Amino acid sequence: MIVVTGATGNVGRSLVQSLAVAGEQVSATSRGISAADVPQGVRHHRADLTDPETLRLAFDGADALFLQNGGPSAHLLDPHAILDVAKSAGITRVVLLSSQGAATRPESASHGGTARAIEDAVTQSAPDWTILRPGGFDSNAYAWAESVRTRRVVAAPFADVGLPLIHPADIAEVAAATLREGGHGGRILELTGPALVTPRQAAAAIGEALGEPVRFAELTRAEARAQMVRFMPGPVVDTTLDILGAPTPAEQRMSPDAEQLLGRAPRTFADWAHANVGAFR
Repeated sequence: MIVVTGATGNVGRSLVQSLAVAGEQVSATSRGISAADVPQGVRHHRADLTDPETLRLAFDGADALFLQNGGPSAHLLDPHAILDVAKSAGITRVVLLSSQGAATRPESASHGGTARAIEDAVTQSAPDWTILRPGGFDSNAYAWAESVRTRRVVAAPFADVGLPLIHPADIAEVAAATLREGGHGGRILELTGPALVTPRQAAAAIGEALGEPVRFAELTRAEARAQMVRFMPGPVVDTTLDILGAPTPAEQRMSPDAEQLLGRAPRTFADWAHANVGAFR
């Protein structure tokens, strides 16, 4: 059986669906999960990664674990305690959803430092591990949904700086492959989309999916920071803006890993926009 943490998130939800369709036994867990969130036949358990003891029921009888690194709550996790619970349940294979920042921003506690510490715990504790390091998600564009719905405008900084954003469903498919197939142990996979996507291009793709223009309004860094600190800690905002505005060559590199695992080119941002256009109508 395979445990999926973060099972109601952008990656976890798609992963649960993929595994269930493939006939795998799945135990899905997140803080607020309910039967309505999972396909028929999938076990679901409410649990909190920041409280490893709540994971015991979800882990019972499993042999593989998809571990989401906590996202904004990553600094609250005790990965060694989580992995101890996993080990006591008999789990031997762990696939960790980490982040590109573990390699490109290891000096940043808010981005790479915490992610790297969780990676180290997994590589030290799990007999069979694989680490997934995606860059930016296409689904980050949900942040623009309200302004597009109400004013047909996207406001963002760094209009023409591109990043190789990846579709969350592609991350889920890669995760499914590494959980179900042998031969991926000890690998660190960098996951990116097929091309650099700028905020201006993303706005145009959303407009194309809608069938009507979406105006792009460029923010200054200061304007963007003032908006972002309303819901993110200042240091996290500053590092995020550094990545968006002055990405390193490694952060702009298109990796072949996703295509090699998927057996096809990764989906484009336009694919994501068309699939999720309802959020912007």
